[in-house]
Amino acid sequence: MVVTATPGGLSELDTPAAVSVVHGDEMRHAAPLVNLSESLGAVPGLQVQNRQNYAQDLQLSIRGFGSRSTFGVRGLRLYVDGIPATMPDGQGQTSNIDINSVESIDVLRGPFSALYGNASGGVLNVTTETGRQPPTIEASSWYGSYGSWRYGLKATGATGDGTQAGDVDYAVSTTRFTTHGYRDHSGARKNLANAKLGVRLDDASKLTLLFNSVDIKADDPGGLTKEEWRADPRQSPRAEQYNTRKTIKQTQAGLRYERALTANDDFSLMAYAGERETTQYQSIPQAPQLRPTHAGGVISLSRHYQGVDTRWTHRDEWLIPVSFTTGINYETMTENRKGYENFVYQNGVPQFGEKGNLRRNERNLMWNVDPYLQTSWQLTDKLSLDAGVRYSSIWLDSNDKYVTAQNGDASGEASYHKWLPAGSLKYAVTDAWNVYLAAGRGFETPTLTELSYRAGTQDGLNLELQPATSDTVEIGSKTRIGNGLFTAALFQTDTDNEIVSDSSSGGRASYKNAGKTRRQGVELGLDQQFADAWRLKMAWTYIDATYRSNVCGDTDCNGNRMPGIARNMGYASLGWEPEQGWYAGGDVRYLSDIMADDENTAKAPTWTVVGLNTGYKWQIGQGSVDLFTRVDNLFDREYAGSVIVNESYGRYFEPAPGRNYSVGLSFGYSFQ
Repeated sequence: MVVTATPGGLSELDTPAAVSVVHGDEMRHAAPLVNLSESLGAVPGLQVQNRQNYAQDLQLSIRGFGSRSTFGVRGLRLYVDGIPATMPDGQGQTSNIDINSVESIDVLRGPFSALYGNASGGVLNVTTETGRQPPTIEASSWYGSYGSWRYGLKATGATGDGTQAGDVDYAVSTTRFTTHGYRDHSGARKNLANAKLGVRLDDASKLTLLFNSVDIKADDPGGLTKEEWRADPRQSPRAEQYNTRKTIKQTQAGLRYERALTANDDFSLMAYAGERETTQYQSIPQAPQLRPTHAGGVISLSRHYQGVDTRWTHRDEWLIPVSFTTGINYETMTENRKGYENFVYQNGVPQFGEKGNLRRNERNLMWNVDPYLQTSWQLTDKLSLDAGVRYSSIWLDSNDKYVTAQNGDASGEASYHKWLPAGSLKYAVTDAWNVYLAAGRGFETPTLTELSYRAGTQDGLNLELQPATSDTVEIGSKTRIGNGLFTAALFQTDTDNEIVSDSSSGGRASYKNAGKTRRQGVELGLDQQFADAWRLKMAWTYIDATYRSNVCGDTDCNGNRMPGIARNMGYASLGWEPEQGWYAGGDVRYLSDIMADDENTAKAPTWTVVGLNTGYKWQIGQGSVDLFTRVDNLFDREYAGSVIVNESYGRYFEPAPGRNYSVGLSFGYSFQ
């Protein structure tokens, strides 16, 4: 296993950081291939909650970072083939990740995440498949409860072995997913395409073209109060009234150039560009929108983003073996943000769910320039030192184009700068057992969404909001046991100026800095193969995440648990997975209770769910067939799949489905 989230490309055992590698073949084993929550449960420290809401994406957090996000992914860095799925302001999404074509996903946690820059409480680095001989075509389909249906087509192949000038490799994948949804008003349709084309220019250089496109149309069922959830978890009382929904269209392309300059020097250049169009209808009543400073109940965003990342790696012998990787990263995003009323008048009566009068119009520009350096020193046969630093500089410029007599000019600008160092010492106790000590500093700037409003009804951007700064210390151990790997990590993260909710009313949410917080805990993971075709995976995470200052105003929240973070997470799976014939397996997932607000007055209860799968694989000449079926939530447990942190009206809960069934079929053919 090679970890691509680290510039040196070390094995998972030798990487001096908490990192887990999940391979694409494992993700596609008896699975729907719709959400990352299906296959990342065995990663310690990673909390993945499925909202059952395709308008808002999954809720991902690593060691508590990202837990407060009410939509999309926040506080983590996401990459797909080197192209950021996280914008310069720290807001990202998983919607463009095509599981059907994933080669591997590296999940990096702890101090070395800081070397990825802003909002890097953790890193998900996705690598898609590179085409190889022989050419192969694969068709797959999956059918599940609640009218869910996914089908896809993938083609991979290559000419030559990839080492000679003119050799070409390709991988193209398309999928379509539709669902009626578990809850009322939660249907969705998603089209996704991913392509990678590589050309060997000569014996030392290669050019790779990357393309990705996603088109989503999804209804938004919204959250429920505890009383609504208990009465009917499938209801969506406000969604029908306001016809809440979201449409997303994103297209991006990238070009990566790699060259071996000498036997000890490698150079790479990545350039990319893309655009993302989003329109969202919210469940905001008419009365708040009539205020002159209100931005309306319809959000319309048009984002254009691009970037360049250059990297040079050098390996040498300066009395001891040493290597370093240095480069510079540049990203920019231009956002045209408009707001409209979510109603129009018909015979003097407001009709919701329709785009009305313009209430907001602004152009936001964010960009960053980050030079970085990472080094590795083999001090002795057993002791090594890894250290790195990144200087992150981020600028924001906002131009308000909607100015009236009662709505002043909210234009403004801000900049954030921070040195981000990280380092670790690793000691090889034996060839199969490494221990390490790591430390680092990271930071997290406010997103454009968090800067949008000041508290109350004040005009202008919330430019008083400052970045959060975190210091992390980690002690870890990794042991190879036969064909398996056992990992353990102890960590503590202290954060200053944690960004938390300030107030929320009438669809207008503002944020503030919370002083100090602390996250500390332990992670254990085991991935073991034994007795020919048996596979065992286990993970357990304990996180004690608390406020160390008061963030609640009149109510003293000092010492309270941070919302959105489970104190305990557990996962275990066991499967019989031969190359051909019958296979079967099961998994158990556990999540302890989660606080839903800063005051700790509401929480989602603990849950444990069980899933089972079985199938059959067989070979027919040059073709292969895989037929499987699965049942999830076997014991029909009623639980909240996720919580909406600090939701202003107590609508914290997003219910998960009860017992549900699915069946899948795939057919592949190799042109030998």
